[in-house]
Amino acid sequence: MPVRIKVKEIAEHKGYSQGFLGRKANVDVRTMRKIYRDSRASITLVVLGRLADALEVDASELIESVHDEHSDSQKD
Repeated sequence: MPVRIKVKEIAEHKGYSQGFLGRKANVDVRTMRKIYRDSRASITLVVLGRLADALEVDASELIESVHDEHSDSQKD
């Protein structure tokens, strides 16, 4: 089952800009852009942990499983 990253949503809720969060979490600008553009982007656990620390949330709050419509059509 695919996983979605909720970093952008949580950061916006807290009033953090992409640049501010990237600096606070010590995450590269290109990685932050990738995360903000694509909620299904692949990131390392290290980056996930840094973002969670910077957002002051548990890392589990930054990800969620999503229903993939393509996998359903392949089962038929």
